[in-house]
Order: sequence, then structure tokens, then C-alpha cells
Amino acid sequence: MNGPPDQPTSVARTRVAAIDCGTNSIRLLVAESDADGGLVDLERRLEIVRLGQGVDATGEFHPDALARTFAAADRYESRIAAWSVLPERVHLVATSAARDAGNRDLFFAGIRQRLGVEADVISGRQEAQLSFDGALSGVQPGGLPVLVMDIGGGSTELVLGRADGEVQQAVSLDIGSVRLTERFLPDSPPAAADLAQAADFVDAALDGCGVDLASAASWIGVAGTATTLAAVHLGLASYDRKRVHGSVIDQEVIAGLLRRLSSLTVAEIRAIPSMHPQRADVITAGTLIAARVALRLSASQLLVSESDILDGIALNLLRAST
Repeated sequence: MNGPPDQPTSVARTRVAAIDCGTNSIRLLVAESDADGGLVDLERRLEIVRLGQGVDATGEFHPDALARTFAAADRYESRIAAWSVLPERVHLVATSAARDAGNRDLFFAGIRQRLGVEADVISGRQEAQLSFDGALSGVQPGGLPVLVMDIGGGSTELVLGRADGEVQQAVSLDIGSVRLTERFLPDSPPAAADLAQAADFVDAALDGCGVDLASAASWIGVAGTATTLAAVHLGLASYDRKRVHGSVIDQEVIAGLLRRLSSLTVAEIRAIPSMHPQRADVITAGTLIAARVALRLSASQLLVSESDILDGIALNLLRAST
């Protein structure tokens, strides 16, 4: 949508603004509820700011990363104001990088100054529940239990649950596309030995995750790695959210995409038509995580959902305002 229409204040009061500030990107959703309690999107935005730049190595936010994030927050503030969303109906959730950074008070102060809200640094368990709620709001699993996988920049959430939203098992693992790239994959294309070391690291985390992955009858992938892989698999000339949402990727296709991406330089990956240019340097690591998860599943296909933690945040806001 190009911009907010002229509407009465009484309608504007039903609007909410959800912001997901992760390790790699910061995203905005302005939404209203429909007659059935679902979401009506008014505006979605995404900016890759790489807030988690160097956090895994230094334990602190880099000044450049904070500057990029604050600049995006300024732009989001103007959009929130344009849609007349009340401050009490704005919720900014911060995840893995903000949990790990020792100087996160700088982040809190910057967000407070720009958006007038407190950043909510949620736990891995909360992140998993929100991702699960968001995913099931957009697609229907083919069988139960369903595993929702959210590969982020700093962490990966794995949530096993029922179609009614009940979470049975959940975990947030410190394996993410940015973290894995910075720690194990310095070269482009990555060396075979580095890929093997990264795979071993992911395997160790998955083996001890406590979620019964083998029991999942269906598998849903949300967030940037899954949606990017879908776009590449579909051969899209440019990224198309509508075509990505609800698409499926066979397990063997994921393995093939990993072989393809790991043979390319970042410049070659960036040249793929549907690739976000700022995701090109971490998509191989994200694909590796997805491929290692796939090896533990009986579900043969990954169902890709554009509805994710951002939708979960917005749904919770709407429920709280009724």
C-alpha cells in the first residue's frame, strides 16, 4: 500500500504496529484485525541493518550497526505516525543480538528516543511462541504435530506443536545465519573444511535441542532464510511475496540449493535475481542450518510461510486491545 487513507480517528485507534528487531533485519508491520480476529496488513517494511554485526565475537553492538538500526527506526517512526497508531499499540521486540550484547543500554536509549517505546528483549521461549503463532496464522500444516522453524541471524527457533496454537516443545538455539557466517565461513565461496566444521556445530546444537524433530508430521519455515530459498527455488525474476507464501521445497531441493550456494562467491549469489543483496553473504549459512534440520525430519517438504514472528506480535497486540 502506498500510504494511509484518510480515515476517522475511531478507526485509527484499532491499528497496531509491530516491529521485529533481529540480528540481521528490522521489520515493521502496521495492521488491523479483520472480522474473524485475523490480520489485515496495512503496511510491511523490511530493512537489513545487521544489528548483530560482530556481537558473537565482541559481545557488544558495533557503533555502525546501531547507527543503521536507528536510521531505520527513524523511518519506521514516520510511517507509524502516518498511520495514526497510538503509542500504547506499538510493540518492538528485540531478539538474539539484544539478548547477547553487553552495551544494549545504548540500543534501548536509541529506540526510546526515536519510537517512544521500550524495546522488549524477549526470551528464546517467547520468540518461539510468537513465531509459531505467526506461522499458523498464515498457513495450515499438512499433518500434526507441526514443526515451525525460524532461522534468524543470531538464533534458530524450533517449535513443535498443534494446529490450535498449543506449543508442545520449543527451543531457541544459538545457531543463526550471521553468527555461523562470522564464526565459521570467512571465505567466499566457503572452504569444504569450514562448511564441515559449521555443519558439526549445527549438528551438536540440534542433537541436544530437546525437541523431538523426528516426530514432526509437517514442517513450516518462516523468516528470511526460508523465504529466500523459496524465491531462488521458484526462479523468480524478482522477489514476490505472494508467490513465496505457501510454496513448498522438497528436502532434496534444499540439499541441492546448499550445494549450489556454497559453490558461489557472495557476488555471484548477490546476482541471483530474487536475492536481497544484503542477505547474499549469509544465505549459505542459513541454508546449511535448514539442510541439517531436514536430515532429522520425516516430513519430506518444507512449507514456506511469509507469516512469522511479526504477525505473532501484531496478533498479540490486537488481542490485548480488545
